[in-house]
Amino acid sequence: MTRPARELPVVAVVGPTGSGKSDLGVELALRLDGEVVNADSMQFYRGMDIGTAKVTDEERRGVPHHLLDVLDVGEEASVADFQRAARACFAEIRSRGRVPVLVGGSGLYVRAALDVLELPGTDPAVRARIEQELAEQGPGALRERLRQVDPDSAARLRDDRRVVRALEVWELTGRPFTSFMPRREYVEPAVQIGLDGDRAELHDRLARRVDAMVRAGLEDEVRALAGRGLREGRTARRALGYGQFLDVVDGRATAAEAAEATVVATRQFARRQLTWFRADPRVHWLDRADPGLVDRAVEIVAQAAA
Repeated sequence: MTRPARELPVVAVVGPTGSGKSDLGVELALRLDGEVVNADSMQFYRGMDIGTAKVTDEERRGVPHHLLDVLDVGEEASVADFQRAARACFAEIRSRGRVPVLVGGSGLYVRAALDVLELPGTDPAVRARIEQELAEQGPGALRERLRQVDPDSAARLRDDRRVVRALEVWELTGRPFTSFMPRREYVEPAVQIGLDGDRAELHDRLARRVDAMVRAGLEDEVRALAGRGLREGRTARRALGYGQFLDVVDGRATAAEAAEATVVATRQFARRQLTWFRADPRVHWLDRADPGLVDRAVEIVAQAAA
């Protein structure tokens, strides 16, 4: 590519888990004189390496990677904190005359980094009180309260954690949770490249990847992290494979059962990721198996900069 790096948009590589985003991100950074910014929320955590398929030093091939290993497993990941950190990374990378390459499949985190998105604050005391009410009264009472103040969110949200968050936002801001939904408007020039392909082949890849993680020592990794607060971590304990293998550590499942449960959960997660990113018409989709994948991706970036 002949255009100076400073003239290129932010490049985002998105798609389902196991589709090869990390590899393409490194290739694009090498071709475009870029640096990678991580947007996989579970790769923020120190020590969560095997189960998140975190890129090794060798796999990074000398490309600087940002926002890896920035949290302990007992800390909660925050979209608002990530938005500030990612945009600061973009600015720092730009200051060096290089291209930010955002890589990850955590859909809301990608949107937070790229799009015009106002994020309401949080209050641990308010959230703790609402969570206590959830435990004592059950989800029905909280959903009914949400229907009274924010019927759109009540109709849309299915997850109890999101209901708690919607009520927290209402108490803190007096505004419905839906008023903070992102617009499909980039905060600075950007281009998204999505990786997809044959679904059966992806399912096989995911099964093989989980098997490789188990053989590489996922159970031992989880045992070590359990002693560092993994069970108490609000975000980290939900990572694929980690909750399943905590059941092994605690004697509730065998390693074979945990591996199978991880494969099922990973396939379901990949399906949700595809649904999320497919809903965004700005994503340029490429076949992960295309031998000319990197060249095609570079062409898309060049066209976006034209």
